[in-house]
Formats: sequence, C-alpha cells, structure tokens
Amino acid sequence: MRILIYSYNYYPEPIGIAPLITELAEGLVSRGHEVRVVTAMPNYPERTVYPDYRGRLYCTETRNGVLIQRCFVLIRPQPGLVARLMLEGSFVTLSFVQALRGWRPDVILATSPSLPACLPVALLKAWYRCPSILNLQDILPEAAIHTGLLTNPVAIRCFEALERFAYHSADRISVIAEGFWDNLQGKGVPTDKMVCIPNWVDVEFVCPLPKTTSQFRQRHQLHDKFVVLYTGNIARTQGLRTAIRAAKALASDPDIVFVIVGEQNQLRELDQFRQELDVDNLLLLPFAPRLELPDMLAAADVGLIMQKRNVVGFNMPSKTQLLLASGRPIIASVPHDGTAARAVLRSGGGIVVEPENPTALVKGVLELYNDRAKADRLGQQGRQYALEHYSFEQALERYERLILALTQPLRVAECLQAVGSLARFAQVWRRVKFKQPLASLCCPQI
Repeated sequence: MRILIYSYNYYPEPIGIAPLITELAEGLVSRGHEVRVVTAMPNYPERTVYPDYRGRLYCTETRNGVLIQRCFVLIRPQPGLVARLMLEGSFVTLSFVQALRGWRPDVILATSPSLPACLPVALLKAWYRCPSILNLQDILPEAAIHTGLLTNPVAIRCFEALERFAYHSADRISVIAEGFWDNLQGKGVPTDKMVCIPNWVDVEFVCPLPKTTSQFRQRHQLHDKFVVLYTGNIARTQGLRTAIRAAKALASDPDIVFVIVGEQNQLRELDQFRQELDVDNLLLLPFAPRLELPDMLAAADVGLIMQKRNVVGFNMPSKTQLLLASGRPIIASVPHDGTAARAVLRSGGGIVVEPENPTALVKGVLELYNDRAKADRLGQQGRQYALEHYSFEQALERYERLILALTQPLRVAECLQAVGSLARFAQVWRRVKFKQPLASLCCPQI
C-alpha cells in the first residue's frame, strides 16, 4: 500500500502523539508499505519552531524509510484564540500544498488534533479518489471547552461544525479508548464506522530495569530515595500543583522525593509555586533525549498520572502505557469515572485517588511507600497487562488490517475494471483482424 499520514505532530517532537505516529509510520514501512507523512515544522512542547527548521516555508526529508514533508506554521508560545486560528489556518493551507507534492496514496490516515485538518484531508480524498481514516487522539472542541481553553461562542460553534464534518467525511474512525467510542456513539456516529485501537508502547524499548543501575538516579543523587515521578506535558489539564502540595506535606520524611520532568519553559511557573511553598523535596528537571526514557522510568518507585477534576472522562494520557510497560506502580490522581482511571484499575497496575486532592495523593504515596510488596505486585501486573494489550506489534497489525479492509475492495474493483477493459480490447482486436465493423462496439445502440 501507499499510505499518506496527515499529522500535525511527528519526530523529533519527544512527547504526545509524535512518538506514536512516528513509530506507526516506520512500522508500516517495515512491513513493506510506502509511507509519506505531511506534518508541521517541529515545535512541541516548546511551541516554537525548532532551530534547525526555522526560516523555511517547506522542507522534505527521509528518515527510516519514511518520506517526511514539512510545512511552516505560525506558532506562538502562549496562543490565544486569534493566534490559534492563525496556527490552524497556516497548517491547513500550507500542508495541503505539500500533500499534493508526491505520489497518489491508496489511503489517507489523518490524526486529530488538528481538527481543521479534516478540510484538506477531505479535498485530498476527493482528488486522489481514495478512502480516509480519522485517528482520534482527542475529541475537540469538547475537551477544550471543558478545560476552559475554548470559550468564544462563535469559535465553539465553528469547531463543533468541523467536528461533525470530520466524522462524516472519514470512511473509518479509529478511537483509542472505549470512552471515545461512547462519546461518538452519543453524537450519532455509526458503530460500524468506528474501530477501537488503543495507543501502544514499544515493550522492548520500555521495560523494567533495576533501579540500582539507573544513571538518572545517580546523576540526581537519588540513590536511597523513594522517587515519585511525573514526566510529560505540563498544561492546565494536569493539575501538577497538587503534586507540589503533596510534596510539601511529605517534607518531614527525607526518604520521599518528588520528581517532575517537563519542558523547560513549562517548569518555570511550577518552580515559582515551589518557592512560594518552600518545598525542598522536589526536583524539576528538563526533558532528556528519548533514548534515555527507559532509564528515567526505571529510576521511579512510583509513576504519577495527574488530571484535574474538570477533564473530560474520555481523556486518555499517553503516559499510561509507558508507565505500565516500565513495571512501576502507578498512582493516578484522575476522575474516578474517566478513561484513565478505568485503564489503571483494569490493568491492576496502580491505584486511583481523588484528583486535585493533595491529602489523597499523600495517602496513596504513603500506602505504596510502606507496603513495598504491594508496589512490586502492582508494577508486575501492569507490565503483564502492557504486554498483553498495549504492544506495538498488536496495534500495528490492527492498523494494517484496517487499511487493507478499506483498500482491498477498491483494488478488486480496479482489477475487475482492468479485466473488462482487456476483454473489450480483445473484441476490438478480433473485429479489426477479421475486418468487421467497429460501430457496434463503440455505439451499442446501433
């Protein structure tokens, strides 16, 4: 197959959906497919274009067999509504031009966000006469409305119309969790149009490693500490001030240390809050290269998943699979009725505590600190669940089957059309050979 992946995020962005889409693209190449990716200049999570990609409208590169076609985007570090519209508008317009510069795909796989990208994808689908798959990583604008990121009534109506169009124009919609399925079903999306393929983790790359050999522990003098680790995006939805308050409440125990790893600019606000509370048992560290991720996860005694109360129930943090695969127990400070809570409890890999409640988080940390056997058991159960449900090969197989199911009927139709053309040519040839009139072939009504 020739597969066009339309994704705002891609390598070398270190977190979010970029590593997932990168692994998917390269995995499809490893199975013999041709893949090209239309994406933006890398800018996440700093929200500024990376230095090596600045000053260019377009660039094209190849990495691990994947053709990557990038376009410029108007990005601001803290975008308001107007800046956000400029960002989306620049990506929609310029990425469409890039998508036309290349071979005709058999199928288009588009990721959301970005939601407005459904417009160029629909045009490309019509131009190339091929099916499209919408890979839904988040449900917009609903998630943005719940967290207060989107408040303008006109913008809300526009994005809701885009959402309906995106679901209608896609031939199939792949969702990453059951909560997404239920949400779309409630909006009238037919069940036969949806398929649930959870996000994955490379269980060979992220695996349980001994804490005693962790370079991360040695580098930050954490040898004998009980490390409570959060790593990933730092945004409104996470509520990481709760973790800082919990660290303050546990300051009397010198063995417990909280570690938050994130983007440098996002850490500044947290550091200011840490200083206001005078918290000493907390480390705020910038991202390390992705190759160091397994070693960093191995440094933890507990991995944190943090969400605010108002986060929509279907939200599924991508770090869930990473923490399970690392073999470390999870404390999920998330809504109890949400997708993340269900995933943690179903895996048996952690405990769930009330979100935005420092006291509940402290209780959870102390529970695993005082019962190391339980912590080890949760970590082992989580690892086993990741092997059985979140392996990359399983997800890749399901995406390949989905793509083939959409494209095979078209290929059969093309073959039948070709056979019909050959049969018609044979008729013409016989008539020419025996000098018979061709009118009846060209004009059957005669």
